[in-house]
Amino acid sequence: MSDHELPYDSFLLVSFGGPEGPDEVMPFLENVLRGKNVPRERMLEVAEHYKQFGGVSPINSQNRALLAAIRDQFNVAGIELPTYWGNRNWHPLFADTLRQMRDDGCQRTLAFFTSMFSCYSGCRQYREDIIRAREEVGPGAPIVDKLRMGFNHPGFIEPMADNVRHAVRQVGGDARTPLLFTAHSIPMAMATNCDYEKQLRESCRLVAEATGASKWDLVFQSRSGPPQQPWLEPDVCDWIKQADEMKKLSALVIAPIGFVSDHMEVLFDLDEEAATVCEQRDIRMARVPTVGTDPRFVTMIGQLVQERMGATDRRLALGRLGPWHDVCPADCCLYTPQRPRPAAEAS
Repeated sequence: MSDHELPYDSFLLVSFGGPEGPDEVMPFLENVLRGKNVPRERMLEVAEHYKQFGGVSPINSQNRALLAAIRDQFNVAGIELPTYWGNRNWHPLFADTLRQMRDDGCQRTLAFFTSMFSCYSGCRQYREDIIRAREEVGPGAPIVDKLRMGFNHPGFIEPMADNVRHAVRQVGGDARTPLLFTAHSIPMAMATNCDYEKQLRESCRLVAEATGASKWDLVFQSRSGPPQQPWLEPDVCDWIKQADEMKKLSALVIAPIGFVSDHMEVLFDLDEEAATVCEQRDIRMARVPTVGTDPRFVTMIGQLVQERMGATDRRLALGRLGPWHDVCPADCCLYTPQRPRPAAEAS
């Protein structure tokens, strides 16, 4: 039996990681930005964001809660797989988790990435990091297969739609209240080689249709590259200012559809920065919660596992794009960073 014919014997929750104390902030950010063309001033700026929250990112506690909910869901669904958790940038790191899995006898695992949309940083980079971690662990490191993207799965769309409805009621709005979907911006050179925007717009359309929203748009947040490097736009705060100047906004609903938990970028970029812009302009703003540990989202993860294990023929997906591929093509989400040249060189 070849390695890829082995039965699945474990589950791995794959995420980003975050610091859990002030002393961990800078080492964490150095891990995140290693090899990337991000100005040091930007790293120090982000470090200040973490300091406002005591140097603790909420993402790790949110992943612990999600992992506990997944274990409960597996018990209910009869999915007999031990569950593990590994991060790209902070403890528990991939290599440490895979080493523990190897020692526990795991040979082939199914992985759920806490990124619902396909791009280099949200998919391929994780897969590359896992490959390096397997090489570090050495012989016996478990094979890791990624579950398909669930951006159009009812277990993601339906809780997002319910959260949007609740937020609209919070601001006393209706179907005409502007609905602003946000996602992490990425470099244009990355966006042109993946389906990130296409998937995002389909998810936005599905949620907007489910809620009856007649005015919606997709904007971006959290860019970190140098100013001369093109990234996906418009920025959420820029959109709010421009829209309010064109036609005074009385209320606004912001839905961070590009994220699955209320981690640092959601809390700072939306609950702090975007909220401040709205407050300064006397705009009633409601921020939609992410799916987090909503039972429908957790059930979705179990359903994706059952799909790949052959326990069901149902491949649930809403809308026009259908179920995404199980196995990423060799050229999926390729990205070669384009380093902008100094002005003197470019002339």
